[in-house]
Amino acid sequence: MRALYDEHAGPLLAFVLRLVAGDRHQAEDVVQETLLRAWRNSEQLGRATGSVRPWLVTVARRIVIDGHRGQQSRPREVDPAPLEELPAPDEIDRTLRMMTISDAMTDLSSSHREALIETYFKGRTVNEAAGVLRIPPGTVRSRVYYALRALKLSLEERGVTP
Repeated sequence: MRALYDEHAGPLLAFVLRLVAGDRHQAEDVVQETLLRAWRNSEQLGRATGSVRPWLVTVARRIVIDGHRGQQSRPREVDPAPLEELPAPDEIDRTLRMMTISDAMTDLSSSHREALIETYFKGRTVNEAAGVLRIPPGTVRSRVYYALRALKLSLEERGVTP
């Protein structure tokens, strides 16, 4: 097998370089795959009379054609480098903050939690929240006030500082 490599690798590489428009890395990959296939078929090639170079050239040409067809059948790969330069908001801090707030909200009583959800998270006015919750507006204000105090304490216990 070493003799096969020594005798045919150089000319085969020169041939494949022409097929792949001078792309040395691709040419080396094709030659490597060709010689690997030759090694796998060494028994059959050993029985052949004459040179194995026509067989190697045919196999290499087919590998190049298969590679070209494969590139045509799938979307073109894009270099991710330009995407890395685009500024994108980092949502991790926001997500962690929301998870912590959600966890702290479970410490509140259901009436305090409902008042906060209606006013802060759903953006309703005190009068609108009072209508939805079916309680007086003064009660909504009171519940929001005490809910915010309790939420602040719960968040401080979790290590969140203002």
